[in-house]
Amino acid sequence: MTVLTISASLGLTSPLWAGGETASNPDAKVYFVNLQDGASVSSPVTVVFGLSGMGVAPAGTEKENTGHHHLFIDRPALGQGEDGVDELSNGIPADENHVHFGGGQTETQVALSPGPHTLQLVLGDLGHVPHSTPIVSDVISITVME
Repeated sequence: MTVLTISASLGLTSPLWAGGETASNPDAKVYFVNLQDGASVSSPVTVVFGLSGMGVAPAGTEKENTGHHHLFIDRPALGQGEDGVDELSNGIPADENHVHFGGGQTETQVALSPGPHTLQLVLGDLGHVPHSTPIVSDVISITVME
């Protein structure tokens, strides 16, 4: 593979993961405090959001190295799926699969039907757009017991 081919390949993939214009701390991490991949839980599910390397601020707050949480439920990871590219640059939609915590909340309870579900945490900037290097958790799978 030539240097030109490698550069072209990187040029095609990098913008898809670029996020918005707000810079993030490269060491920042967002994670689930109380849930592990493969957990069996009951509904409503308590979800506690963890964040290190950045601070939490309500939507609309313009302060360096801050953002607010979004919970993706039963949808592809950030940047994937039919609306993935749009949410990286235009903002995260608000619907049953994209729950916003623009007040700066750091935990919630979510009513989920029995069965398997996926969850991902995504930090958004003042305008609900992922940072220029998106701060996302791993996608975890949980099972809600009857």
